This record gives sequence, C-alpha cells and structure tokens, in this order.
Amino acid sequence: MSGTGNPETWAVGERDTVISALDRVVARLPDKVMLDFSGELYTYLEIDRLSTRMANALAAQGIAAGDTVLTMLDNNVDAVITWLAINKLCAVSVPINTALKGEFLRHQVADTGTQLVICEADYLPRMAAIAEQLTDVKRILFRVSAGKELGELPAASIAIEPLDLYRGSDDTPLAVKPQPADLACLIYTSGTTGPSKGCMISYNFMCNLARLQLRAGPASENDVTITPLPLFHMNALCVSIIASILVGARAVILPRFSVSNFWQEVERSGATIASILGGMGGLLAQAPDNDAMLRCKGQIHTARGNPYTEETKKIWRERFGTKLVGGNGYGLTEACVITSLAAGEYAAPGSSGKRIADFDVRIFDEMDQEVPVNTPGEIVVRPLCPDIMFQGYWRRPEDTHKLMRNMWFHTGDVGKFDDDGFFYFVDRKKDYLRRRGENISSFEMEAAFAVHPALSEVAVHAVPSDKGEDDVKVTAVLHEGAELSQEDLFRWAADAVPYYALPRYIEFRTSLPKNPQGRVLKYLLRDEGKTANTWDLDDTDIKVAKR
Repeated sequence: MSGTGNPETWAVGERDTVISALDRVVARLPDKVMLDFSGELYTYLEIDRLSTRMANALAAQGIAAGDTVLTMLDNNVDAVITWLAINKLCAVSVPINTALKGEFLRHQVADTGTQLVICEADYLPRMAAIAEQLTDVKRILFRVSAGKELGELPAASIAIEPLDLYRGSDDTPLAVKPQPADLACLIYTSGTTGPSKGCMISYNFMCNLARLQLRAGPASENDVTITPLPLFHMNALCVSIIASILVGARAVILPRFSVSNFWQEVERSGATIASILGGMGGLLAQAPDNDAMLRCKGQIHTARGNPYTEETKKIWRERFGTKLVGGNGYGLTEACVITSLAAGEYAAPGSSGKRIADFDVRIFDEMDQEVPVNTPGEIVVRPLCPDIMFQGYWRRPEDTHKLMRNMWFHTGDVGKFDDDGFFYFVDRKKDYLRRRGENISSFEMEAAFAVHPALSEVAVHAVPSDKGEDDVKVTAVLHEGAELSQEDLFRWAADAVPYYALPRYIEFRTSLPKNPQGRVLKYLLRDEGKTANTWDLDDTDIKVAKR
C-alpha cells in the first residue's frame, strides 16, 4: 500500500493488512484521535500500544499464530483492542453475535475449536450453561463495563478470569506481522442449509472491502465516520474502522442504534459520514424533526449502507443535506462487494451498481450456462485478484467445494444485468431469512423449536415485510392431544432463540405441505404469508427486549 490515504491512488489488486495500515498511521499521525466511544477518545498511538500490550499478555499465556480466539463483546473500546491484539499475534479472530444463546451459541463456540473466549460479564451465565459441552475451551476472560458491579461468577468447568489480568504492560512490538493472505477471522454465516458455517476471511479481504467502500464514498483524514452497527459484524469493522485507518480518520462507535439520539451524537462528535443499514436510514428519514438534526443539516455528506429506497435517498438529500446516499452495491460474506459504483456515478433506479474490476460476475442458469441480459439467474462470481474472496468454510471442505462448481462461486442468489450493465438483485434462492440486518438460519431455528414437547413438526420461513427484508414465521404441527397457545410458544421462544430471530407470526396446522420426498414446501408457506389463523406479535402488547 502507498499509505497516501487517497483511494484514487490504490491499484486494483493492491494488498494490505489492518496491522500494516495501523503502523503507517501511527508513524504519521500518532496523536490523531482514532476512536470515539460516547466521548471517550483514543488516539492511534494509544490504541496501538494497548493492543500490543494485550497481544504480548495473551502470547505469554500460549496464544499463537493460527489459534482461534472467540469474542462476544458489546460496542466498546475493548472490542477493538482485543481484535487488534489477536491480529498482531497472527491468530484468528472470531467475533460472534452477542444475542446468541443455547444451541446457537454452543454450535459456534464449539465449531471454532477455540481454547480462549473473551466476553462481557453479562454473558457469562450463557457460557456457563453450555460449558460442559465446550471440550476445547480452557479459559474464559470476562469484561466488566465501567460503573457496573460484578455479581457472583457462575459455576463452570472452565477457568473464568477477568480480562483486566491480560491487559499487559509490555510495549515490545510483535516480531512477526500478518501477511495479506493470512487468515484473519471467521465470520459465521446464517447456516441456510445446515448449521452456521465460519467463512474464512483474509486480512486483505477486509482491507479490500474497506477500499471498495472508500471508492463508493470517499473519505479523508478530516472525516469522522459514525456507526451504531455492532463490532461483531464485518460492516462495522471494515466499513467504519478499517476504512478510517486507511485514510487516517476518526471513527465514532455508538453502543446501539437509537433514532431519538442519533443526531445528538452526530452533533456532539462532528460526524461527517454515517455508516448504517438502509433500514436504519429509512427510520431516520421518517422520524420527526429535532433540534440537533436541524443544526446538523448538511454535516453528514455521505450515508453508507444498503438497501436504501429511492424515496429514502431523496429524503436524505433534501431533508438532511446529504450528498451521497446508499452504497449501490451487492455482496455477501463470502465475496463482498462484487457490484458497485464509484462516487458520483449514475445509478439506474433499483439497481445495485455494475461489475467492478476486482471480480468476474455473471448470471447462470441451472446448467451453469450464462444467460442473456435482462434474464434472471443465479449470481456466480470469481476473483480477478488474489485474497479478495473468502478462503472457504472453516473445517467444511465439502461445503466449500459444493459451491465452487466449475470454478465459480455460486451465491445461491438470483439477479440479472440490464443492457447498460446495471445489476439488479431479484430474490434469494437459498432458504434463509434476513430480518433487520441479521441473517437467520431456518435450520437452527427449527432445531431450537423442535425440542418443545408440544410440537411434532415445525417449519421456520420468511414472510415479506412491509418494512423491507423479512418477518419470521413459525408454522408448526402439535402432537395429538397437546395444548399450547401461540402466545405461550412465543414466550417460551424468548429464552430459546436470539431476540432478533423471534417470530412475528406463529400458526398451528394439522399438517405441513411436503413434496414426494417428504421435504416441507416452504415456498408455499412463504407465499401464503399471514393467514386467517396466524397469530401476529404486532397485534399484542408484548415487548421484545434486545438481550
């Protein structure tokens, strides 16, 4: 990398790591503020030193290159320090969703083979509940938030210690630095056809994603990017933090998304770029005026994120004075982003950019033959540069090979290109759901509900939402003679699945539609949507707690 911070100077195929990028900024701008957590500021030099100290402390406990380290942390500075410390050790970072519990949590922790878990103290009971099944884990380090008192530690067969013991004091730089092709992290997918799979992501993959975002929405070292997105998602890590490091800018990390508090934080922090999901952009667009928003008009020049409707884009431009709205791109965890536009390029309404120089993207039929323009088919892709796609699924070579037919990665999504080369996402081919920015595995959801003693069969599927993305529906068959209300099943589920996966709809039937092989025809259930016999959460006064 040239280290100029100017996206226009970056060549296609250029390779980098976040550690090398951080080194460059520390050498050039050591006292520049890198991170802002609700007014708690950290310079590039401070973050570099804190992460080096923790890396040396973890190394002294035996963490080495190639080891997986799983983290379950909220949006706070330790989430960044531990991530960088793991990177500096050339170990493999595994940030997981903080809403996971039960079998969802056990599967991901066990699948990584990790010996070390770092989590918030609030999540220790969840870890303790599955400790007997975590045969590889040797130690759990917990973090106590400032101002909180630590309760009694849960009993567990695994050593539980405070993270403070591993902050370290040794500033000695690590002798070996990660290389662009090295495995940087595992990001777990939704597990659409089975249990969640860990996507193996290289350092350069993450930096390339950040570079592509800077191409679509340029930034300089004078910019301040604000995001409420969780640091266990690649979006926040790459689009907000790594992109800021690449140009020597500041990132403002909010603890969570809040419509009422967003503009106050924009005003306080001096943010000039917002990195949010398109659904969040829609909520902000429809919210009433407040004084902070009015004072900030024109301050946010770029709002990153997908998908924004054309109406939402118009509101952001006219109401908030934002010049560049939406990413106009398409991608997925395994290959992100594969269609996009440079800043200022015309975007056809409803499109998601065009092919970019990094990837060869085509539309195939069922026989892997390319289809004509304006014809929907499966989206397939292959890289034209090294280390910009995932390296396969962790410990699942068969699953990796299955999707790499004929040397093309098959996304399982349906799209098309028009005569002018604009790309349009059409539908999902795979059986999964997406709700409020979270991918949800129907396989794991069905496994969770299957243990309920009153249910003999269960299908979890999507119902299109009028708010965009999907709503979750559980269609189930009761055992003969069983008595259970839909509301009672929902309340039971609150302790069995993550909050974001809780169903909006529940329906009991005498049977499920199936094909001759006995597989449930979920497309029929999806098409039927909310029927006259469907229980709807929105018709109740039940409040879902985000925990």
